[in-house]
Amino acid sequence: MAESDNIVVETAERIFADLADPQTINNDKKGSWQAPLWQALSEAGLPLSWVPDDLGGSGASLADGFALLNAAGRFAVAVPLAETMLAGWLLAQAKIASPEGEMTVLPASPKDRITLDADGALSGRARGVPFAKAAKHFAVLAHGKDGISVALVEASKGRIESGLNVGYDHSDTVTLDKVQPVTVKPAKGLDQTTLMLMGGVARSLQIAGALEAMLDISVRYSNERVAFEKKISKFQAVQHNLARLAGESAAALAAATSAADAIANAKSFDDEVYLEAASAKIRCAEAAEKGGAIAHQVHGAIGFTSEHILHRFSLRALAWRDDFGSESHWAVELGKLVANRGADELWPLVASR
Repeated sequence: MAESDNIVVETAERIFADLADPQTINNDKKGSWQAPLWQALSEAGLPLSWVPDDLGGSGASLADGFALLNAAGRFAVAVPLAETMLAGWLLAQAKIASPEGEMTVLPASPKDRITLDADGALSGRARGVPFAKAAKHFAVLAHGKDGISVALVEASKGRIESGLNVGYDHSDTVTLDKVQPVTVKPAKGLDQTTLMLMGGVARSLQIAGALEAMLDISVRYSNERVAFEKKISKFQAVQHNLARLAGESAAALAAATSAADAIANAKSFDDEVYLEAASAKIRCAEAAEKGGAIAHQVHGAIGFTSEHILHRFSLRALAWRDDFGSESHWAVELGKLVANRGADELWPLVASR
């Protein structure tokens, strides 16, 4: 479906344009923009896009939800939209109805683990959990003696240590100590790697959206800024940098949308999906670093100031690199996958996409 024909994205973009204008948010030091934005998103059913109707959600397709996340990245939206969507998706895998309000997922790192004991209590520590401080509920993937389960937990039951990522959004540490969940159910065909891949693709799409915005902002600025009596867009060095930024943006968007398409059309998270999702997170994370640097070079010192909107995009793109596994983590894991399959299987795996 073309983006112009996607009613989910069109609805989201109208809300973002009205209530999440980057310059307006940048000037609002009290955060009064957050409540109206979240209310509008909730009334449109967007945070629970991936939750079926019978579980309290909107029942949108995976493809529509992924397109929504890309749009959110283009506005550098700093509310737990992606986190609530992922939490709703995770709960839906175990046929658990989603509650109203902000949610996030535990764990948010491949190295952390939450366990489910024989009494049905949850214990464990999850670091770098996005927007845990703002969440009313956690969707938890837990390991027990009988396999993987998904649990819904009231956020007030956990101990939350506040933290901030480089984009100044909450990235908190959550500790569960024999916490009794609201409900817990087994989840067949699901593991922590699947959750990390799903989260990684979500972040890849957001990074790609942020890079699109950075390119647009940089091109516009270069056509406005005058130096030595001509627009800086006329200088060859600036043109070269903008071309490089456009290349990073295009590469990130291609990798992220390809991975999203693979997940949306696959019946399971097989090796082909793994290749797409891991590659997307690696490539988009690299593009966030390179693209952000180029955009700031084009703007000079102006882009580094807190009054300018550029840092809203560049810093969040950098912060999203580490969520659900960094590029170095996925590069190692992808290497293991290729090595385990053997040299003769490499080309068939790549060509399958």
